[in-house]
Amino acid sequence: MSVVEENLEDLVDDGDGVGELTAQSALQEIENAWMNERFAPEILPHQFDLVDCMLQQITHMEENIKRLDKNDLRVQVHRMELDRIKYIISSYLRTRLEKIEQYTVHILSEEANRNPEEAYLTPSELRFAKEYLANMETLFTTLALQHFPPSVQRFEVDKLTIKPNMQAYVFLRANQKVTGIVLPGTQNEEIDFEEGSQHIIQYSAVADLVKTGVVQLI
Repeated sequence: MSVVEENLEDLVDDGDGVGELTAQSALQEIENAWMNERFAPEILPHQFDLVDCMLQQITHMEENIKRLDKNDLRVQVHRMELDRIKYIISSYLRTRLEKIEQYTVHILSEEANRNPEEAYLTPSELRFAKEYLANMETLFTTLALQHFPPSVQRFEVDKLTIKPNMQAYVFLRANQKVTGIVLPGTQNEEIDFEEGSQHIIQYSAVADLVKTGVVQLI
């Protein structure tokens, strides 16, 4: 049994009170979220309940490792595994922040049209996005707009909108059988995914399937 399984053996609530995640499946879920976030052109619904849970478990694991004999060979193995988990979490968070910085205006506009329970951003991410946009406005005003004639000094946010390329191609693996996927740019041509099959396709055709976990980006 690995250090992850040893220290995550207590069941982890999946956040909705319906099901439960085992130690190994909790780690697999955060890895899946990380891969999806890395390869999806748009920002995806946050998985911070899972992140918070893993961070708490990392603390417990580190405490358990400290109780081992320093000469125990398992210490180095366990620390390497912990470092890998920490890297996955930090990369996941960093990727989301990079998307927020790149698509600030678009993400804020989309988020404003969602119900709170359907929000893609955490409260902290939303605050960061708003502050980032405000700082960008201040920078533009200070460096450029104040030197323009008054008639053109207005900061027009819409002109700064950059949208993710939803037509980008992605690699994926089907987690279950899916039928009737319409190929973008065709006359309603459809394809099916068999469970376990791998494909390359435009992201827009599978965006909803990624968010529901029906397919996994790889």
